Formats: sequence, C-alpha cells, structure tokens
Amino acid sequence: MRIHKEGHKIILFSFSTLLIFGLLINGYLSFSEHKILCSVLYALLLIGFAFIVRFFRSPFRILEKDDNAIYAPADGTIVVLETVDDKKYLKENRIQVSIFMSPMNVHVNFHPISGKVVMRDYYEGCRKLASLPKASELNEHSCVVIEDEKKRKVLVKQIAGAMARRIVCYAEKGDTVEQGEELGIIKFGSRVDVLLPINARINVELYQKVTAKKTVLAYFE
Repeated sequence: MRIHKEGHKIILFSFSTLLIFGLLINGYLSFSEHKILCSVLYALLLIGFAFIVRFFRSPFRILEKDDNAIYAPADGTIVVLETVDDKKYLKENRIQVSIFMSPMNVHVNFHPISGKVVMRDYYEGCRKLASLPKASELNEHSCVVIEDEKKRKVLVKQIAGAMARRIVCYAEKGDTVEQGEELGIIKFGSRVDVLLPINARINVELYQKVTAKKTVLAYFE
C-alpha cells in the first residue's frame, strides 16, 4: 500500500491544519477542565486526517492481462448498466457501465484495455451527485477513448462528483497504454463510466461491487 502522489500536498496541508487547530484548542481550552470536550475535538481532527490519508491510498494489485477482457477501471458499485446512444464521442450505440466511487473507495483509475489513446476530451461542467444518471453528461468530466490492435474501442469517462475538486488524467492523445496502467485519479467523490461495444459480453450485474484491475466488466466478442 502506498499514498498516491496527488495526495502528498493535500496530506501535508491537512497535517499542518490539524496542528494549528490542535494548538488553538490547547490555547483556548484547559484540558484538565474540559477533558471530554478536548478529547472529542482531538479525536475528530485525527479521524478527519486519517480519512484524507486513506482516501489517497493506492494499493498494489497484480493484473492478469487478457486482450479479450475489459477490466473495471475503478473500485466501487455498478449504478448504471444499460444501452445508450453516444452521440458526442463514438457516435453509435454502446453499453454503458457506470461505477460509483464512494469516499471510502480507492479513487485511483486504471486503463481497462491495452491500446492507443485515439481521443482525449475534457468538459468543465457542474457538480451534481455522481450517482445520478445525468451526472454523466452534466458534471465535469474527462474522456479517453482507447483503441486496441483489433480496432476495438472503449471509452472511459472520469466524472467529478458533488465533492470533487479535480480530475487528474495522465493519458494524452497518441499515447500507447497498457491494460492496468494508471489512468489518473478523481479527488473526493466521483464516478467512472465505461462505454463498451454493443456486442460485448457483460460479466457484471447492476449494484455489484467491483474492484479495479481485478473485476472483468465484459469480454470482447
């Protein structure tokens, strides 16, 4: 287990803030006179700091590469599993699989297949709850389309949630990426949509818990 590099500055800032609040509590309240209150406040500060550190964890996982498998790019719960008409990017019917990441999930995202990044787009939208269906279109999001050697395309959309501050996407158009390689991270509450070929053989169910680099969302036909 390691801490993701995108969390280093935030964790350092949070630790500094914790120390400042701790000193303020110590300066305004006498621990001997307000033991319970001081203990509760210190505990809340430590819990908040622990949550932030835990949020940026990046576990080490081994992926078994499979050119016909489309792996989950994120940890979370399947909240959408339906056929959609993607008019903006792929301009064809696709199977949409949406993974909602709660604040307790790992928020690092990974490439579901190997191939070439043939499209990269960013949309600065609003910040509705990431679990809502409309969040896919209206919320801030970053899109990547990967095409493998057999010309099969998969779209991965990182979507900001109500609490999200920033979407980080490392992929650029023209990059060659490997299945399981890190795609990026979404900070604080989010969702990832995957648009699969209409003939893909789905391997997950609605409301199923999935794990990035471990759960196979679907197989190419």
